Amino acid sequence: MNSEEEAALIVAGLPGVDARLMRAIHSQGSSFAAFLDQSPASCPAHLAEPLSAWRRDPDPFRRKAAGQAASLRRAGIRLLPVSVSDYPALLREIHRPPPMLYVRGDVSALALPQLAIVGSRRASRRGLDCARRFASALAEAGFVITSGLALGIDGAAHAGALEAGKTLAVLGCGLDVVYPRQHRRLYQQIPEGGGALVSEFPPGTPARAAHFPRRNRIISGLALGTLVVEAAPRSGSLITARLAMEQGREVFAVPGSIQDPHARGCHQLIREGATLVETVQDVAEQLGGMLSYKAEEAGSDAAAENAAPDGKPGRVLDAMGFEPVDLDTLVRATGLDAADLTGLLVDLELSGYVESAAGRYTRLR
Repeated sequence: MNSEEEAALIVAGLPGVDARLMRAIHSQGSSFAAFLDQSPASCPAHLAEPLSAWRRDPDPFRRKAAGQAASLRRAGIRLLPVSVSDYPALLREIHRPPPMLYVRGDVSALALPQLAIVGSRRASRRGLDCARRFASALAEAGFVITSGLALGIDGAAHAGALEAGKTLAVLGCGLDVVYPRQHRRLYQQIPEGGGALVSEFPPGTPARAAHFPRRNRIISGLALGTLVVEAAPRSGSLITARLAMEQGREVFAVPGSIQDPHARGCHQLIREGATLVETVQDVAEQLGGMLSYKAEEAGSDAAAENAAPDGKPGRVLDAMGFEPVDLDTLVRATGLDAADLTGLLVDLELSGYVESAAGRYTRLR
């Protein structure tokens, strides 16, 4: 740990110092190490008191910071104060950037072009498949996929990105806390795959409801844009998207059926100016840059993967559309007998083309 990182830990431990004061110190153009060298008389009144405490007896603060630094090293966690060059440049631009980030994994991944993918925790199978496929293709195109490690769309996005590239997970707790517990394997795979786990909360901080809006601003702040796949009209995903808009970043939304409650939040975002997205190229072309040609190649691969089957299975899919439909309706539409049609629907469901629920079938792709 270098002197600036140790200085940030010392400053954070001074009496009365919170995130607001740490940002105030940084906004003066001063490093935390330089701040500790200043005279209290040369500082504004709200900074002079903690600095005076340091000057009167620096040893306790230095020992505490040294102990914290040693604990971080043992845990394989890197500290990134807002004042160091490795701190993500895009995140530094947002309103109230975190004064310190804790990172487990490859710190250099934070400097790569990122796209955030977020959405409902209670996602449909279609939404999960969509998030995974977009994340995989966009990771192959060169984007680091950033999300919040939540259940549902977040988890599908991380898993899809790991198939072809890197992903970042921003946590609403300390990096030594696995939340949700169902994602323990993803928690391990993300740094192993060249990505990183990121938090503004120190180790030992539990997951609390109030932490997640703060986490959301980091997700959107790290990324060039945010893609929303399924969201309720009032959800954390929409908060992330609106934060992205406030931060001057691009917002994308995947549309769905007007009958699908999972799609209402995305439709709301589109009405508010988000870009409607149907393909990987829709995202890459909007963001521009050197990644577009890679996205075109990845999108072609995805299109080949998702090409509808021929013959009787294709006939069934053509008859289904993308609205839920019952077996009797499909029998009439396809002209197939019920036994033959049921077998085809089972095969299509196993192949990921169809979802069944409550005796009705929905085409996924």
